[in-house]
Amino acid sequence: MSVIDIINSCQKSAFSFEVLPPLKGNSIDKVFSTIDTLREFDPKYINITTHRSDIVYKTTESGLFRQVMERKRPGTVAIAAAIQSRYKIAAVPHIICSGFSKSEIEYSLIDLNFLGICDLLLLRGDKSKSEPLSGVTLDGHSYALDLQEQVNRYNQGFFLDGSPMDRLPNSFSYGVAGYPEKHEEAPNLESDMHWLKAKVDAGADYIVTQMFFDNSKFFDFVRRCREAGITVPIIPGLKPLTTINQLSVLPRIFHVDIPEVFASELRKCKSEAATKECGVEWGIHQSKELIAAGVPSIHFYTLNATQSVKQIAQKVY
Repeated sequence: MSVIDIINSCQKSAFSFEVLPPLKGNSIDKVFSTIDTLREFDPKYINITTHRSDIVYKTTESGLFRQVMERKRPGTVAIAAAIQSRYKIAAVPHIICSGFSKSEIEYSLIDLNFLGICDLLLLRGDKSKSEPLSGVTLDGHSYALDLQEQVNRYNQGFFLDGSPMDRLPNSFSYGVAGYPEKHEEAPNLESDMHWLKAKVDAGADYIVTQMFFDNSKFFDFVRRCREAGITVPIIPGLKPLTTINQLSVLPRIFHVDIPEVFASELRKCKSEAATKECGVEWGIHQSKELIAAGVPSIHFYTLNATQSVKQIAQKVY
């Protein structure tokens, strides 16, 4: 079953989470450990992030620096296959525009199809830290909509060059990202909604949101989506706050607001343990309210927060 079929067939809010590929040279054990920790809550699908190559500087024998492109977290396709094979849980690899050519994306689609992995999350992706602009690769896509068009053509049985496949592939089902508090580059909420509607009209089966800490903003986002004619499931994305510095880091990087009632409690914390506990309590509060509202699923961003996600899930699943 595809993720959209799983979501539509669930009688209650589903549980899912996201994992990162290990750093280059590290084993997959940490990924398996995260899944083993959260498996008891019956995750319906697991997302695997994709990371682009970036410029790094390496010292040569002469003592000079050499500029090279290096991907610090490779292996998304392989990890998706390992997860689906080992746990029999739907794996959802991210496919991103940034840092990848159309040909590289096509090869990933071919590999995933061979492996029987037919769920994707299509994203533009972040630009490289070394690039001042969008991070579009030569012969790459500028936006998620362009990426959707490539996947749609692949689903129709055509390669990039327009040549037909010998047989139709297994069709990919995919979700896209939504931003309850507006994408950082959108000039206004109306423009942001216009492009989200375009992504849904182009074939997205569901929307997964950027993390948020104020449920009222999610509920308002859903209302605006429905008023705009978007009818696909909208899955809230949550991240437990685990360190006090995230109080300033997360708003700066992800352009999200932290409600003052939550921020004031965090400021009272005198230790990292107290901060984690506060983050868990807020996550429980958010999750219970979202489940009571009948959300189709809650998707947890688990980076450095696996134990916090477990504590939340123990209270709400």
